Amino acid sequence: MKFIKNTAGNNQKEDAELIAEYKNTGDLDALGTLYNKYMHLVFGVCLNYFKDEELSKDAVMQIFEELVTKLKIHEVQNFKSWLHVLTRNHCLMALRKSAKQNNVSIDDTFVENSEFVHLDIDNTKETQLTIMEKCMETLPEEQRKSVDLFYLQEKCYKEVADLTGYDMLKVKSYIQNGKRNLKICIEKNSSE
Repeated sequence: MKFIKNTAGNNQKEDAELIAEYKNTGDLDALGTLYNKYMHLVFGVCLNYFKDEELSKDAVMQIFEELVTKLKIHEVQNFKSWLHVLTRNHCLMALRKSAKQNNVSIDDTFVENSEFVHLDIDNTKETQLTIMEKCMETLPEEQRKSVDLFYLQEKCYKEVADLTGYDMLKVKSYIQNGKRNLKICIEKNSSE
């Protein structure tokens, strides 16, 4: 495969030195050298998730672009492990976004059909959203913030922990308990 060169065996600078060099100088060559060392692994993880070579190649480039900013703000002890988590999260977020996009093809007869021109707006979705918003307000602050960031703003556990200052284990607990409490509240209010 011409797209990826495995240079992990080459005698390159240590990861920590390359990270320090990039953080101090902003030199993209240092970051490129570091990333190139593990690009084949990033591609493999992407291919495992996307099952498509072109989507995986695109993801490899997008992840490099993410590195440009994220590596400057994160303290990374083990770059290979950190990059694997970053890659996995990128893939999961991309899959989550693509699942949300429901594309429906509409042909001309549907659009021009007079029966469909003046449809009444379905209030059930609006009612469900209103109930969810009210139930979110009943959650304890930690659960509400964590659930909002994780599900509605699509942040990963690490990002939620960074943004809120909560411990990672607490974030997972807040999300799990918040989701359960939200479900109970929604079911209770939907049946009324």
